[in-house]
Amino acid sequence: MADSVDKTIPSDTENSCFELLVKEKEEGIKGWLTVLGASLVYLSTFGIINSFGFFQELYQNTYLKTTPASTISFIGTIQILLMNLLAAPAGSLFDYYGLKYLYIFSGIGTSGGLVLLSISQPTVLWQLFLIQGVLLGLAIAFGAQPALVVVGHHFFRRRALVMGIVAAAGSVGGVCFPLIFARLTPMIGFAWSVRLVALVILTCYIVALCISSTKSIQQPLSKLSELLDFRGFLDSRYSVLALGAFVTMLGQFVPYYYITSYCVAANPSSPAKVFLLPAMNAASIVGRILGGLAADDTGPANIVYPMTLLSGIQCLAMWLVTSDPGVLLAFASLYGFCSGVFIAVLPVIVAQISPECKLGGRIGAFYSVLAIAQLVGSPIAGALIRDVGDGVGEGRAYMGLIVFAVSVVDRVIL
Repeated sequence: MADSVDKTIPSDTENSCFELLVKEKEEGIKGWLTVLGASLVYLSTFGIINSFGFFQELYQNTYLKTTPASTISFIGTIQILLMNLLAAPAGSLFDYYGLKYLYIFSGIGTSGGLVLLSISQPTVLWQLFLIQGVLLGLAIAFGAQPALVVVGHHFFRRRALVMGIVAAAGSVGGVCFPLIFARLTPMIGFAWSVRLVALVILTCYIVALCISSTKSIQQPLSKLSELLDFRGFLDSRYSVLALGAFVTMLGQFVPYYYITSYCVAANPSSPAKVFLLPAMNAASIVGRILGGLAADDTGPANIVYPMTLLSGIQCLAMWLVTSDPGVLLAFASLYGFCSGVFIAVLPVIVAQISPECKLGGRIGAFYSVLAIAQLVGSPIAGALIRDVGDGVGEGRAYMGLIVFAVSVVDRVIL
């Protein structure tokens, strides 16, 4: 990757801060401790987001049986919307002020939001929207974005790898938290399970605050307009990448949200329903790390495009044609791997075409545009679930949802 630096750096005057960063020693103990801290924050933030499949199934089949699945999924998509919509100001605040106060705000907001969720009424939809959707989405935004960007300040030659490691931590949370919820909820109840996870998350943030460091290369914020940096869209590469990613994001999280409820509908007695979402997130861990490792050698775009195309093909060739639990488990694993590559390596492509001292703002602005796609994608898919009415082969009701996921995920290849 070092050989291609001249090709991947923007030519504007802001590159003076890139030169300043590259001259500093890469890696070192501070860098790797920051990677560990960022990984703990990503585990806490994306771990909750990646666990929403558990909540989708719980609400849909227990507390909110009369509420449409597409309406329930808006709770999870609002989390993602706010996380990405606020990515631009969160990234810019990091560029100007570093991690400390952003981590404090995010840690208190995320753990506190979960405590509020534990004392709310899960049968009251507006409470779930307000707490789990809005409050958690706000808190997560100011932790996840800085956590990803800060490792890009410490590393250049191995940037894709360390960003992949951080992104993989989100999948670790997506494996652990659903299993914690699924195992503990029957034993100690939904409320205490959520409180236990809140304690784990608060601990992760405290450790991250103690071991993380920031390489500050900008002057303090002089005016509020600097919080929103959308000048990257003047670059055609940046704009075309955003367009392709927008379409792909419409369907990217559909399997994560609906694979559990699909298995319940198609195979009500199968024990596999508990393991599908954790398997998808576990495979995503491997995809994010290996994808980042490969991207440093082959180039991030060269690994993202084929893996994204393959994830759509898997929906078509495996999820659409059978509801066999074994095949669903294989699909969850393969889709998790391929989608993990996309999730982890996409910001590396953005970083390649962005000035280093504007890395937080430019990556944030990119994901703020994707927020709309993530807001509407899963609810659109949920609205395509139809009532077959015969009580047999209920998995057929999800055919429209699966076709939608295939049709939008594979459009990134264009």
